[in-house]
Amino acid sequence: MTIEIPLAPEEEAKLREKAAAEHTDIVTFAREAVLHKINRPSLDELLAPIHAATERAGLTEEDIDELVERGRDAYWREQQAKTR
Repeated sequence: MTIEIPLAPEEEAKLREKAAAEHTDIVTFAREAVLHKINRPSLDELLAPIHAATERAGLTEEDIDELVERGRDAYWREQQAKTR
């Protein structure tokens, strides 16, 4: 498949600059960028194991919020203690 992507002159210049910095041509650089984007997992895919684990543990959103808040508060107290 071949595609044509309209770019503003400054975008094209940036593309050429980035490709040159990686010692490659703009077509290869653009192709690799597209492949990187389409192969990167979505946020839902990244969070799926966490969602499954919390569901198995029977945790509610409120439980998770409380755990996060306690962790954040503990971290804040630790940081404050370091600055004294």
